[in-house]
Amino acid sequence: MTETSTELTRKLSAAVEKMPAFPKSVQRILEITRDINCQPKELVMVIEKDPVMTMKLLRILNSAYYSFPTPITSVNQSVVYLGINTIKNMALSFAAAGVLPSTNSAGFDIQRYLMHSLTTASIARMLCQKFGTDGTDPTDCYIAGLLHDFGKVVFAQFMPEEFKGALAMSGEQATSLHAAEQEIIGVDHSLVGAMLVEKWQFPKSLTETIRYHHSVISPENTVQSCLFVADQISKKLSMGNSGNLLVEELPPALITRFGGNMDDIIARLGDLSKIAEEAQSFSKDSKELMA
Repeated sequence: MTETSTELTRKLSAAVEKMPAFPKSVQRILEITRDINCQPKELVMVIEKDPVMTMKLLRILNSAYYSFPTPITSVNQSVVYLGINTIKNMALSFAAAGVLPSTNSAGFDIQRYLMHSLTTASIARMLCQKFGTDGTDPTDCYIAGLLHDFGKVVFAQFMPEEFKGALAMSGEQATSLHAAEQEIIGVDHSLVGAMLVEKWQFPKSLTETIRYHHSVISPENTVQSCLFVADQISKKLSMGNSGNLLVEELPPALITRFGGNMDDIIARLGDLSKIAEEAQSFSKDSKELMA
């Protein structure tokens, strides 16, 4: 890496600034649904004011994957059928997929990346629901899973040659992608991802989780620990590919926190095939849906 720290910082900042904004409507949805007493009509009103999101929601709900007996023709119907939390997570997924580039010259597979992000998000939420004891909102774990690797997207779009080299090194040397990024670029995707979610005005806690999701894993931090375990499970079960095939062992503190090793945790979560199928359906249709 020949660039100085100042030059690299400037390049990273410029790349992050070029990324699209995260939809304000989704931020508003998150704000509304943090109130456990929120009314479905409040959620419906926000979504209906965003015609693009409304169109995407209705199209995917009327896809072959859901196969409802009658067509879903309104946002209100969708909330009745699936509930506030499912619709909220769909809105998050639409927003995240909507800012992904259709192509990149780094050779980074965006659809497989999306598949990994969606499955990591869903597994992290499940882990929080099953193992969370401190009142952490499972949606916070879902968001962390969905956005944790977005720094790779920044690299793929705006530093493609360097990122392509990191992907090649990771594959050839069977090393982690973040280690290869450090070697070739000088920083890894966790830093750039943190810069991006800060730009998108997510809470500082999420910024910190993404910044340190490969380095500082605290078992006391439910979002951090659920994200780390979910990321490894998604890779172990080959649920998509975010450019890093290396499955990391769980630290002893996390084995204690979750009451077993990765195989034990997977067994306790039960059948994860529905998560994979749902993510596969969403990822497969995302090019058309997000156009």
